[in-house]
Amino acid sequence: MSPLTLLLLQGGFLVLLWFFVFGVVYSLRADLFGVKVRKLPEPVASAPAAPAPTAAPDAVTTQVKRPAAPAPAPVGGLATTSAVSRIVITSGPKAGLELPLGTEPLTIGRSSESGLVIRDDYTSSHHARLVLWGDQWMLQDLDSTNGTSHDGVRVASPVQVKVGAPIKVGATTFELRK
Repeated sequence: MSPLTLLLLQGGFLVLLWFFVFGVVYSLRADLFGVKVRKLPEPVASAPAAPAPTAAPDAVTTQVKRPAAPAPAPVGGLATTSAVSRIVITSGPKAGLELPLGTEPLTIGRSSESGLVIRDDYTSSHHARLVLWGDQWMLQDLDSTNGTSHDGVRVASPVQVKVGAPIKVGATTFELRK
């Protein structure tokens, strides 16, 4: 081999080695400090409903108005604030665990800063997030390595969550339930 060929091979190997080092440093930085999270757009405020006309009171008959009971959410319906009150882990290391849902966003991941901590080799430190957007629960993948799936479909952009549909993060599966 000529000295020029050997020098070019050594230079190429050195460049390849530096790409590897920068890749490792970038991966560690993203794992330690997290990744930048895109915010959801603000929900569009719907017009207030017109009040129902009231009938004049009748002296002979009086009706007692009872508060209407909320209709049960059908399985597979969209998860609204009135239809969802908890998260139930159905499979994985914490199977059977139930967490109440409030109105605050819930971050899911390996990090101790997450609202739902999942210690799993297939879960990123900040893996996914459940956000209340308007009246709907939305699932957002936070650029995790292994991805998040909702009802068997990988989440690429924020999606509306269905009640009872399985959400898979790493090796853990959970559902939103009433």
